[in-house]
Amino acid sequence: MRFLLYNIRYGAGVGKRVHLPVPYSGFLKNTNGNLRHIVEFIKSMHPDIIALIEVDSGSYRSEKNNQAEAIARAMKHYHVYQSKYPIDSIVQKIPLVNKQGNALLTNQIVKCCRFHYFSVGMKRLVIELELDKISIFLVHLSLKFRHRQYQLQELHSMVENVEKPVIVSGDFNVFWGDRELQLFAKASGLKTANDKGQPSHPSRSPRRQLDYIFHSPEIRVTRFQIPQIKFSDHVPLVCDFEIATAI
Repeated sequence: MRFLLYNIRYGAGVGKRVHLPVPYSGFLKNTNGNLRHIVEFIKSMHPDIIALIEVDSGSYRSEKNNQAEAIARAMKHYHVYQSKYPIDSIVQKIPLVNKQGNALLTNQIVKCCRFHYFSVGMKRLVIELELDKISIFLVHLSLKFRHRQYQLQELHSMVENVEKPVIVSGDFNVFWGDRELQLFAKASGLKTANDKGQPSHPSRSPRRQLDYIFHSPEIRVTRFQIPQIKFSDHVPLVCDFEIATAI
């Protein structure tokens, strides 16, 4: 099976498009043109499971279209989307921002889907998608170091209660390096698919590893790659894997 993780930056793009005429003005522009490039790239990779970070669910910049739904339609995948912010968050009252979230897409049979929210941080969403033989977790951790540590503790509690093999993926925002994740990885027993520590940000010249795919020991990674494309400020992670069959 093939797993693809991609922070698509709401389709805003990179470079001059984002920073002209003023810095970050690209987040207010129409994103459909760049999204088409993202869709074509994802289709070319033929993934079975797609984990998307920073998805627009239907603001004016996406012309009221949910980007996850558009990608799922092109791929003929099932999809789930949820806002990154809890329903009682003040952020939900801010136009445009309240249309920002994450999504999971798959061509596999879905058993169950759950949405969790961390107790701290601005970005709190955890999507849990249970498939036939595996459970997927998708996160986008806080920009604050202390909040990330609390979120990792809570994430560990969620993962340890799952009986199936798991994949835990997302943008972990570990600006202090992967040392931030050592206790989480050791406590959970999960391994990283990116065993060489290849960087994923920024896409113009990757130099730091912010995006991760962790997996249970029962999952064997057969290939891992980071395509060097520049449709977002992150590059995507692509992981081919097999699930060990019990003897």
